[in-house]
Amino acid sequence: MINILGVNISTLNKKEAIKKIEQFLFSGKDGQYQIVTPNPEFLLQAQKDEEFFHILNTADLAAPDGIGLKFAGWLIGKNITRIAGADLVKDILKIAQEKNLKVMIINWDEGLSCAGDIKNTVKNKYPNLFMQVQDVEREGAMADLEKIKAFAPDILMSSLGAPWQEKFIYHNMPNLPSVKLGIGAGGAFDFLTGRIKRAPKLMRALGLEWLWRLLKQPWRINRIYKAVIVFPFEFFKWRFFLPFIYRQNVACILYKKVMKLADEKGVKYKILLVLRSDQPEHWQLPQGGTEGEDIKTAGARELREELNTDKFKIIKTFKNVYKYKFSDQPGKYGTQAKTAIGCKGQKQSLIIAEFLGQDSDIEVNFWDHSGWKWVDSDKIINEVFPIRRDAIKVFLKKFDNVDK
Repeated sequence: MINILGVNISTLNKKEAIKKIEQFLFSGKDGQYQIVTPNPEFLLQAQKDEEFFHILNTADLAAPDGIGLKFAGWLIGKNITRIAGADLVKDILKIAQEKNLKVMIINWDEGLSCAGDIKNTVKNKYPNLFMQVQDVEREGAMADLEKIKAFAPDILMSSLGAPWQEKFIYHNMPNLPSVKLGIGAGGAFDFLTGRIKRAPKLMRALGLEWLWRLLKQPWRINRIYKAVIVFPFEFFKWRFFLPFIYRQNVACILYKKVMKLADEKGVKYKILLVLRSDQPEHWQLPQGGTEGEDIKTAGARELREELNTDKFKIIKTFKNVYKYKFSDQPGKYGTQAKTAIGCKGQKQSLIIAEFLGQDSDIEVNFWDHSGWKWVDSDKIINEVFPIRRDAIKVFLKKFDNVDK
């Protein structure tokens, strides 16, 4: 396993990857497995889409598809084998035909190939394959899940394009009990139908498939620019610059006022804590990177993203009130935080915000947190995870001195 821009990438070669896929399908164990085929565009998208980032990192196999990842691996000291997603899809279709497995293909209705094209082409190439195809809109909301259940496929493929195809599989596969394996197919079926011609083998071997795609599909220039120019820049920054600096982070004290008991005067304050999904009993304040935004904007964004509510009012902001280095302990997705984020530690700013809604307005995102709770402000130090206590003491001093 290798980590690039915070995403875990498999180091298996093609033969080993196929063996792993066969284990997923034929081990006899109950379970569902998701395969992703990350390329430079995937990794760039994951930097601004936390749900997609989570899905890539929790996949059962992340086969590197893209010469940019191979070059990045070399600079980290690892030799990874590029496994083209289009080839992997064909390998899986071949296995399905040989083993009498059923395949369900969810296809983008505005893509180059329609369901009829795919069905006819796949039937010609794999005449004994049991398969169905559905054309759906890109978000996948119109997929006929009942029809899919009735077909009872063993393999679910989605050609909605990233990140929609990965999200469709992640969210829908648990509701399709017959499915053992899910994979995003990208443009694999466009290659099969002939809507897109693949680069000659020599260009693929030289890592120049991107140039072939640009010549054949000049409208893809923005995507190719990201893969060929933006990704190397972001990788070099992550690998050689960020390890020497602190990431700008904002922590969020979200509080609500609660009337004291009848025999007491005034109000007391409760502060919201969230439970990290990757560590039992790791309670902390909502927090995240500022992403170049000012403290107020970044803090408000973090609260909206993590709690799915905008029912709060920013009361006060404080810049750079706490600084710490990342430890060497494994963090989220089994990767050290300093490896995943790239920086050696964090400088934390603070926002203090009052919650104006109802508890039912709060819904934590599943990729970061598994729960939340209100805690009395005078008890919060003992409620947060031990490594968070030094920071919370600093934050509480700011909170106590704010006019609320």
